[in-house]
Amino acid sequence: MQLLVLILNKEEKLEEILTYFLEEGVAGATVLESEGMGRILSQEVPIFAGFRDLFAPSQPLNRTILSVVPDELAERLGAGIGEILGGWRTPGTGLLFTLPVARVWGAEKE
Repeated sequence: MQLLVLILNKEEKLEEILTYFLEEGVAGATVLESEGMGRILSQEVPIFAGFRDLFAPSQPLNRTILSVVPDELAERLGAGIGEILGGWRTPGTGLLFTLPVARVWGAEKE
């Protein structure tokens, strides 16, 4: 099992990505509102306000999607999400990574 973590900068793609998850058999995901470090520093920390131009253009809000998926599905999801977002090399797209999951409680079906 893998914990898939997607930090989505293109919030307008959220519905399409969640629909894709359903099509690929992903049983569930948690979607969190999140903010990037650059935005917080440049907008909310006065000492860094002058460095606003050094940070990549930031969205007012990101979404972080968490889902535990089977190992064999993780690679396919990464490729599919990349296609939805127009490629992973485009700046400001987002970030996707997985972490191995040793054990899961609470996901058993009755």
